[in-house]
Amino acid sequence: MKPIGLFTGQCALVTGSASNIGRAIAEGIAAEGAKVLLADVDPERNAATLAAITAAGGKAEAITTDLSTSDGWRSLLARVGDAPIDVFVHSACPPRKEVDDASAVSEATWDAFQNVNVRSGYFLGRELAGRMQARGAKGSLLLVTSLHAETPRNLPHYSAAKAGMTMVVRELARHFGPAGIRVNAIAPGAIPGGGFNAAAYDFDGKIALGRLGTAADLAGPAIALLSDRFAGYITGTTLVVDGGIDLFNWIKPVWG
Repeated sequence: MKPIGLFTGQCALVTGSASNIGRAIAEGIAAEGAKVLLADVDPERNAATLAAITAAGGKAEAITTDLSTSDGWRSLLARVGDAPIDVFVHSACPPRKEVDDASAVSEATWDAFQNVNVRSGYFLGRELAGRMQARGAKGSLLLVTSLHAETPRNLPHYSAAKAGMTMVVRELARHFGPAGIRVNAIAPGAIPGGGFNAAAYDFDGKIALGRLGTAADLAGPAIALLSDRFAGYITGTTLVVDGGIDLFNWIKPVWG
């Protein structure tokens, strides 16, 4: 779709911007006119996102940050400084490893997933929304969750973190709604990347639209949900973008 300037003159912060869904959303927001602060733990891949945005005529700045510690969100806010954020997208998530199942996941991995997804999602969202409210800006927040917020994945640290994010969205939406600040989530289906190895699963007949998703499939709906033009009366909800995989029982691994 040709950009129509949905975020012209605004400033956005996108976590997890170095790859996959976060990168696609960041590039889409930049194409719609916003200056985008790109926050990611991987400086090399984040530099590639920055280069792609600037090459397309957009404005962006890269920030290296690690949200896996309890104070990671504070460090990122310090780097953001006084930038007047109007749009916040929280897409950061540690890579998922299939060996970290319910019988094997370590405390360190559990903590990292909670810190990146839930802790950072909540405190970054709360602080940024509070700043929006203080300056009278009717901004928009979007957290990237998962179908596994409600369906077990045998990766309990991941599913529990995404479930927690869903309630963070609802709590923040309720609290900041009177100020005109909208908070929503988007739940991807089977999108290869982020440690998800699609080749290890049998998807035959399990996705209504007949194919795996791509990051680009998420970017359009995410941008629409963030924009007041298309979603000005939507808050506290989760938009599922899964090609219809949720219409079937979840797929089973083919290894072993």
